[in-house]
Amino acid sequence: MLLSVKEPLTGATVAVTNSIDTLERFYAMTDSNGYASFQLQAGRPYEVVATGVGYHPATLKIMAPAAGTTYTMIAKNASKIMEGVTVISKRPIMRQEDDKLIVEPENLAATSTSGYEVIEKVPGLFVDQDGNIFINSLTPASVQINGREMKMSAADMATLLKSLPPNAIGRIEIVRSPSASYDASASGGVVNVVLKKGVKIGMTGSVNAGMQQGNYGNQYTGVSLNNNDGEKSSFVNFNFNNRNSYDQIVTDRAFTVDSLLSQDAATLYHSNVYFAGYGLAGPLSKKWSYDFAGSASLNHFNNNTKNQSDIFDVLTPQKLSNNLNTVTNKGNSYYWQNGIEFKYKPDTTGSEWKTDFFYTWMKNTSAQDYITAFTIPFVRSFSGDGEQDNRRHAITIKSDLKLKHTKKFTLETGFRISASDFRNEAKYFTTSGGTPLVDSGRTNTFHYTENINAIYAQGTRTFGKNFVIKSGFRVENTNMTGTQQVPAYSRFSIHRTDLFPYVYLSNKLMSIAGYELRAYLVYRRTITRPQYEQLNPFARYIDPYMSEKGNPALRPQFTNNYEFNVSVDQTPLLAAGINDTKDIFTNVIYQADSSRSTAYRTYDNLGKNKEWYLRGMGALPPGGKYFFVLGAQYNHNFYQGLYENKPLSFKKGTWTLFTYHTLKLDKLSTLTVNGFVRFKGQQQFYELSSFGSLSSSINRMFLKKKLTVTLSVNDIFLTNRNDFTINQGSIHAGAVRKSDSRRFGLNLRYNFGVRKKEEVNPFNVEAPAG
Repeated sequence: MLLSVKEPLTGATVAVTNSIDTLERFYAMTDSNGYASFQLQAGRPYEVVATGVGYHPATLKIMAPAAGTTYTMIAKNASKIMEGVTVISKRPIMRQEDDKLIVEPENLAATSTSGYEVIEKVPGLFVDQDGNIFINSLTPASVQINGREMKMSAADMATLLKSLPPNAIGRIEIVRSPSASYDASASGGVVNVVLKKGVKIGMTGSVNAGMQQGNYGNQYTGVSLNNNDGEKSSFVNFNFNNRNSYDQIVTDRAFTVDSLLSQDAATLYHSNVYFAGYGLAGPLSKKWSYDFAGSASLNHFNNNTKNQSDIFDVLTPQKLSNNLNTVTNKGNSYYWQNGIEFKYKPDTTGSEWKTDFFYTWMKNTSAQDYITAFTIPFVRSFSGDGEQDNRRHAITIKSDLKLKHTKKFTLETGFRISASDFRNEAKYFTTSGGTPLVDSGRTNTFHYTENINAIYAQGTRTFGKNFVIKSGFRVENTNMTGTQQVPAYSRFSIHRTDLFPYVYLSNKLMSIAGYELRAYLVYRRTITRPQYEQLNPFARYIDPYMSEKGNPALRPQFTNNYEFNVSVDQTPLLAAGINDTKDIFTNVIYQADSSRSTAYRTYDNLGKNKEWYLRGMGALPPGGKYFFVLGAQYNHNFYQGLYENKPLSFKKGTWTLFTYHTLKLDKLSTLTVNGFVRFKGQQQFYELSSFGSLSSSINRMFLKKKLTVTLSVNDIFLTNRNDFTINQGSIHAGAVRKSDSRRFGLNLRYNFGVRKKEEVNPFNVEAPAG
């Protein structure tokens, strides 16, 4: 988009609407050279509308031609006195498209060192200290990369996202109530991280480097290269990250009837992460195209924990025991994934057939050394060491067919086959008096396989102009087998087939000041299956008084979700819903024996839970110098069942507030502020104190907008720490948890490259081959 004086207009909003199916709409924001790029269906009519504050909207109707075609649009001043005035226009950071909430992460990525930090800053998403991501409910969301489920634990997924460069993320899709085309395991919704693929015409790239400093520091650097000749596109990027942080937990736990265990555990985390991503996409024929992408990462970690433990008599101040436990965990995590998607477009109505093949390989090798030194009641020490080798393979094949029979009816159907193989080998030894002995309680060999087969069908019909109904079902066949060979042979298997219905209703309520007010009503049934780590009976050593292990007897849990929500001009406004869960399983702490001297963390099916939630969000419409999002959410949970074979009844309500602000200081500088606060929070059966975080950044462009410098500070007031208690069964404990959350950062990013036809500064509307 150009100014009347032939200068490119940066930050203008471009909307492209399918003239046949107006529900198909695309958005983009012009870059520093005035470019916006789209991939459209060749031979179909579209209307292109470009808007910038202070300028008349520029409109163009096109019939999408062959790939690589460019169009030039001229923006005219709304009044003659606007000549020379700074023009500011901005695409909204969040918008609603059908059943997805689309988040544009550009500003968030500028102040982040990894993809994980980008997600932490998305308004309305909450990431706990264990890496779980929450949307509406207190059930973690399913995390996808480019629409593919990763089959990872929360900790492994967090490690992967921390290895992902922040500027590699093109957008984030949030699906609160996934349809039948999604896996039925997405009980907490879906967060889909869509990675960038070289979409700008020509050879382009960027180099970035930065650092963050708290008590400890992070440093990172990376390079990204993209090439697009109008038909074929390719990309490659590399990133290195040196990460250092700490976590501290101070705990008081009722130890025996008349004693108290006090612990102060501090862990230093150090890792070097190497990441590489690559991809190639293009046409195979007029109707067929392919898209291949992959990535690989290596995480070399070295974590050290020092845990001071004291046992006191509760009636007297006498110290009964004192020891210092030191644990070192170091090793390497390897991750490699490749996927290729084939797409067939038979006609110009919007019908398509997509088939995807995806393979993932992960390996984690680690060595642990620990020593416990007692000074009270006597001086002695004991130690141990061990090695773990975890390997995972997963392959997924899925095929999705979308048929648009008329302007108002769409049929979707498909299948998905996934197979996973997990193997864990652990060998541990204890040393007492200088003699190493096999630790039979921790030496373990476990093999787990999983196969899930699914088919689905759903239809979407528009009645009149405004009422939309989408209804369908999904059938999933689950086959899970786990075999423990060491220390003793045991085996479990689950074979079951389940039906998951889905209903989605949408209707335009009214228009207010030109903004469309639309309501949605959704029902769905979902399943949550235990993960590999939750099933593996291997006992992981934490300290002399605590360990954690999986539970091979865990059963899947089922949830019925009902939600009503309202959006204004594609921006979420209000949502209310209920999650009714049966056979719920969650994290619990049990005593290891009747002496109550040791405990272990595990997972168990407890009964049922009914959660209801209310969510509201408001925003100042984008386009001016100042834009903000402000929201609030309330969750109330009621658990009923058995805990340690005793009746359980637990109720808890939680309020969360979140906000995001951006202020355009001038045409080259932007100030952003984002934060959240959670009042009297909850994490499973842990009751949390109030906590939150406020972060800010300022960036400025130099060298003809090719260089961007960003200064940032996270958790300004050092408030992202909390107290928590647990009082369930025989466990009564309280603790304080804090981490290296306040960090000052500096980020430099330089864009380079040559684009085709750069002398005219057009919007580049790219039609796909085919």
